[in-house]
Amino acid sequence: MAMDQLTRAVIRSFFRSYLVGANFNTRGMQNVGLAYAMHPGLAAIHKDPARLRQAVKRYVRHYNSHPFWAPCLVGIFLSTEARIASGTFPPAMLDKVKDRTTYSLSAIGDSVFAGSLLIFWALSSVCLLLAGQTGAALSEGLIFFIGLQAFKVYSFWRGLRGGFLFLERLKRWDLINWGQRVKYANAALLLWFWILVWPKPVTWTGWTAGLAAVALTARFVHQFHLPRPIPAGAFLAGWALYPALAAALSGWAF
Repeated sequence: MAMDQLTRAVIRSFFRSYLVGANFNTRGMQNVGLAYAMHPGLAAIHKDPARLRQAVKRYVRHYNSHPFWAPCLVGIFLSTEARIASGTFPPAMLDKVKDRTTYSLSAIGDSVFAGSLLIFWALSSVCLLLAGQTGAALSEGLIFFIGLQAFKVYSFWRGLRGGFLFLERLKRWDLINWGQRVKYANAALLLWFWILVWPKPVTWTGWTAGLAAVALTARFVHQFHLPRPIPAGAFLAGWALYPALAAALSGWAF
């Protein structure tokens, strides 16, 4: 019976991990959401009210990480709390390991998920829609959605079973380099998007000038750390004025 109660509590913690970012605040970032997600599991692990209060305090401090990692981290923390309850892991060590883990996974999440895969999904969906492949775009969105849920379930389960040792397996996945490979694919998708939206018939002088403008815009943003809306607005203005400018230049040609 106790095991059934623990299993139900762990399942509740998993579903609550989807809400970690719902109570974001400037002081503790996602700490309230993390404590909310952890509470069912903590209550099942620490039966003594005093120990439960101490455990909850460990998760109301500052916490911030990529939301896709929330189930994994909740699983790891619950596994560690079980070891704390059994006396095999010192509570004082948790804060140091917790902060290092959350910040490291946050950086990986920003690079791989936000900076690579989400952009891949957005660019590929737009290109498929422009190409008239509505069904393919919808199918791709469903595949990504189901894949994300499977990743969350898997990472939560492995984190719950292995605790911090699961991080060694994550390290072998080499996610940073995979994110870089996806960015190369994003560059190809951007070229496809460019081909789809470029006015027909294609004039290679205009095509080359457009590519150069994109490259220079990206260079200025990277080198001078410009706010992205400024060069994006300038680029769109140049795009809108290009037909009139091209006509004027052709009128001046000898």
